[in-house]
Amino acid sequence: QVQLVESGGGLVQAGSSLRLSCSASGRALSNYGMGWFRQAPGKEREMAAVLSHKWSGGRVTYADSVKGRFTITMDNNKNTLYLQMNSLKPEDTAVYYCAATRFTSSLAPSEYDYWGQGTQVTVSS
Repeated sequence: QVQLVESGGGLVQAGSSLRLSCSASGRALSNYGMGWFRQAPGKEREMAAVLSHKWSGGRVTYADSVKGRFTITMDNNKNTLYLQMNSLKPEDTAVYYCAATRFTSSLAPSEYDYWGQGTQVTVSS
C-alpha cells in the first residue's frame, strides 16, 4: 500500500503559478502509474495530468485544458510527485488530488487504487 498527502494549494490571482506536491509513504511511487486529478464544485473528477510507470518510459499525458501550462514530474529520491501549474486561470479552480494506479497508466479515475485527501486551488480573476 501507499499513502499519499498533497500540499501546495492556495488562493492566487489569474496568471500566477503554484506547485502542488504529493508525498508518499509505504511504497515507492515509481512502482505505480501516477496522476493528478481535479474536481470543481458540481462537476465530475477529471484527469489533469498522468505519468506512466517508469518501466513504460514515464510517458506524460495532459488534459487539453492544461496542456502547455501544467507539468507533472516525480522526484524518486524524495518519493514525491509534483504538479507545476503556470498561467493559472479561474477555470482551474478545483480540489486537486494525486492518485496511484497499479496499471502502467490510466486516464480514468476509477482505475486508481490510492488517493490523497486533496488540496484546494482557487484562482481569482
